[in-house]
Amino acid sequence: MKYQKQVWAIFAALLLLDPILPAKSTDPTVARTEHERLQNAGTVMQDILNIPDDIPRDLLDKARCVVVMPSVLKAAFVVGASYGRGAMVCRTGQDFTGPWGAPAMYALEGGSFGFQIGGEATDFVFLIMNDRGANSLMRTKVTLGGDASAAAGPKGRSADADTDAFMRAEILSYSRARGVFAGISLDGSTLRPDGRANHKLYGRGGDAIDIVRGSEFSTPSSARTLVAALQSASPQLNR
Repeated sequence: MKYQKQVWAIFAALLLLDPILPAKSTDPTVARTEHERLQNAGTVMQDILNIPDDIPRDLLDKARCVVVMPSVLKAAFVVGASYGRGAMVCRTGQDFTGPWGAPAMYALEGGSFGFQIGGEATDFVFLIMNDRGANSLMRTKVTLGGDASAAAGPKGRSADADTDAFMRAEILSYSRARGVFAGISLDGSTLRPDGRANHKLYGRGGDAIDIVRGSEFSTPSSARTLVAALQSASPQLNR
């Protein structure tokens, strides 16, 4: 029991460990970690869109937003959980019909909390498939399979992406680990805006809904690969 309490204490401390930096600063060195996450997210998205068995293009064309979580640690710190940070990019415009806009930073949390040994870095990609899912995710924490219907996404250009399960889902999820790309169910995990990271990155305001829906936030240079990959692959929404 004493060992378990110590492990939980270390786990909680590590999740909260994030240097408290001035929210008003736009110095690139201050937001270095966020810029690195955006660069990594761009690399992940670019890689996934270039593999033969990737996300069906007709699904990407229907997506309002895409969340990319590079190198999420599974079974981190001995406790069987997942915790990662990345970015969400949405199509601009009130009806999500414009080009892909500035990214907002997000956090992924959840998993089973049995005691395990070992861990593995996994990339996750989430497609947000309708307005309700996108608007909910901009404002608050969303539980996959609870607050928002979720399903493991199909892959491959010839995949049947029009089945009822995929059409009903608000969020489709994918993973890539050890070079293997596949749809994956993450029911019970949560996605939420990472307010602290957004404040560090943009140095003002920084609420996810303002970043995604507002026109005053420009895309950071570190996110250009991510946004360009999405814009090239799916330039417009196909309802």
